[in-house]
Amino acid sequence: MGQTIAEKILSSHSKKRAEAGDLIIADIDFSFAQDGTAPLVIKTIRDIGSKKIAHPKKTAFVIDHSAPSPNVGVSTLHRLMRDFAKKYKITLYDIGCGVCHQVIPEGGNVTCGDLVVGADSHTCTYGALNSFSTGLGSTDIAASMISGKLWFKVPESIKIIIKGRMPKGVYAKDIILYIIGELTADGATYKSVEFTGEVIKKLSMEGRFTIANMAVEMGAKVGMMEADEKTLKWLKRHSSKNPKPVKADRDACYSETFEFDISNLAPQIAKPHRVDNVSSISKLKGVRIDVAFLGTCTNGRLEDLRTVSKILKNKKIHRDVRLIVAPASKEVYLEALREGIIETFIKAGAAVVAPGCGPCVGTHEGVPADGENVISTANRNFKGRMGNPNAFIYLASPATVAVSALEGKITDPRKYL
Repeated sequence: MGQTIAEKILSSHSKKRAEAGDLIIADIDFSFAQDGTAPLVIKTIRDIGSKKIAHPKKTAFVIDHSAPSPNVGVSTLHRLMRDFAKKYKITLYDIGCGVCHQVIPEGGNVTCGDLVVGADSHTCTYGALNSFSTGLGSTDIAASMISGKLWFKVPESIKIIIKGRMPKGVYAKDIILYIIGELTADGATYKSVEFTGEVIKKLSMEGRFTIANMAVEMGAKVGMMEADEKTLKWLKRHSSKNPKPVKADRDACYSETFEFDISNLAPQIAKPHRVDNVSSISKLKGVRIDVAFLGTCTNGRLEDLRTVSKILKNKKIHRDVRLIVAPASKEVYLEALREGIIETFIKAGAAVVAPGCGPCVGTHEGVPADGENVISTANRNFKGRMGNPNAFIYLASPATVAVSALEGKITDPRKYL
């Protein structure tokens, strides 16, 4: 019997044949934590009594969730991270660098065939680079940083084939929202999901990152894709690591296979307060919008900013809407400045904040008021996600967020394209 991508990567890192259900100990290629999880990582390392990090060059902290710091308490935690990083000589991405799931791959830390763990649930994003990347708790990340190894239960694999032609006004975000709506929030719990098919091949790397990023929203351990020329070209620009592309065997065993034809797909919206509470935009047109948010590790990349800039060019957002933009990284921000995208946003009436998570987790920037409706490019819309359990968050593509900001209500982007 052949092996899936997940089984092959875990086999190579445990130096034994790994099959679904096996318990293994594997070598870690890269581990990291962000400012919401790193303080517990540090506490665990101190409690264990470790005096060193196994591989400092393969370890990083990212300050992105509350960046810049909103209060004294957070500032104290940020200083804790800075002092630890300096003492143990690990990489630190400080305020303004960007979201961990943009700066980690952009910084050349991940390549094909790698095994990556992060103290953040959306670490699955890097599966777009043909790596086994998964989010874990802070104590597990502490163990990986100390030893350079970690135990895993090898997940079963699901294959998702996406075929058809991309309709006008439909983007990678619409595709993954639709799939999550069909499979539900626990439809792939602790599974490795392999995304494949003609649509994946045609997507840009930004689009692939968007889909891999949201694999965890259907319960998946990882969301993975095979490497192709686009993958290798992207990696050549960002990383000096040697890629080791991994393909599933033809006779690999999958617990389930799903096939989706998106040729007739309309723009999708995830309604409050679940990511799998998804419907076609036609059922929601006209819902009032108070806040529009463009950014996050799902859709804060340059391609997303370009899409919105084209829509907003020489226009003004609705007088009753606050549009907040958070570029995913400093590199994205600088290129958006060079291309005039940031100027377009500001002239349209948007507020552009520092690269990072921005309003996504609700720790400081852009907290909505009671009863307000938010349309966001983020990956989660749970109660209180943006800092107020009495607000209502709708998830959509960057294009849908842009046109909704213009009209002050949920609007079909196809009207503007």
